[in-house]
Amino acid sequence: MKLTVLNVAYPLAPVGPDAVGGAEQVLTQLDAALARQGHESVVIACEGSKVAGTLISVPASHGALTARTRELAQARQRRAIEQVLNCQSVDLVHLHGIDFPDYLPPKGLPVLVTLHLPPTWYPPHIYGLARPATYLHCVSSAQRRMCPTSPLLLPEIENGVEFEKFQGRHAKRSFALCLGRICPEKGFHFALNAATRAGLPLLLGGQIFGYEAHQQYFQQQILPRLNGRHRFLGPVSFKRKRRLLQAARCLLAPSLAPETSSLVAMEALAAGTPVIAFPSGALADIVEDGRTGFLVKDEREMGEAIKAVSQLKAETCREAARNRFSARHMTECYLEVYRKLVSEKEEKDAEGASAYDRASAEGQAMWTAD
Repeated sequence: MKLTVLNVAYPLAPVGPDAVGGAEQVLTQLDAALARQGHESVVIACEGSKVAGTLISVPASHGALTARTRELAQARQRRAIEQVLNCQSVDLVHLHGIDFPDYLPPKGLPVLVTLHLPPTWYPPHIYGLARPATYLHCVSSAQRRMCPTSPLLLPEIENGVEFEKFQGRHAKRSFALCLGRICPEKGFHFALNAATRAGLPLLLGGQIFGYEAHQQYFQQQILPRLNGRHRFLGPVSFKRKRRLLQAARCLLAPSLAPETSSLVAMEALAAGTPVIAFPSGALADIVEDGRTGFLVKDEREMGEAIKAVSQLKAETCREAARNRFSARHMTECYLEVYRKLVSEKEEKDAEGASAYDRASAEGQAMWTAD
């Protein structure tokens, strides 16, 4: 079955190989898998995105990201979706943004929504949406356990990474690494404190989005902790991220949010680099304490773990990533769900058409008899 799938990104973040957010990285992998297997992949995302299929770009937002900015971006997203559905035959729409209810397509096509973020961050009404053929799913079993009961929830599809792209035997260097969005819930200031305790330099790579809280966090909590040893790298490309992950002594993940997944933790393990993390959400499942990293409760324990991380073996980390976090398995699961939802819609349409034909035939017979 050849499919035409419309993937719709969060309107304020670009997708592509160098994307920062997990949702954007997963969408990038799905787009590539669809194109690679001969399906038609259409992606709605902001300017600056790079896709393997067909990109329908919407204007990017620059400067401060306010409520008004989001409203305008969502309006552009609605128009783009309407344009695609009016001009092209689409089998399924896949939504990835936290604000997806603001541009949910009209009833008709099956819609799959991936909940990339903690369940409580979404408005409660999404778990009881009345739109027919609308389905939700999680990206980890840890996230699914946090979800309210809902008839719309499908089985979770665990995130995965392209293990092969992180292979290499670079010599380890004496620095710890943090990567991700620079925002309060990521807790990177705890990582900086822990690295100071351990006497190890820390490199922090990531993007600062235009939200006021993110800007304040960087100014008030990150900048004062930077010095000649601890450095902020800004956004990093995929190639640079790979080099950093291969060379780092460890990756620090001091998240304060109930993480639904952690692609960067999976990537670190694929690169043979242990992960030291707070046991927040799915991080407690990803990191095997004492084997592929350490689970710690505060910055003091994180500092001690940094000193002990040399006990762990790179090959053990690689093996765990290879066996547990396969991007190929993830994309195959998504494609199977696509096929199932589209087939169910076609069967229902066929049943409806048959019922209509029967009713028409009966009406015609009655008319003829009269």
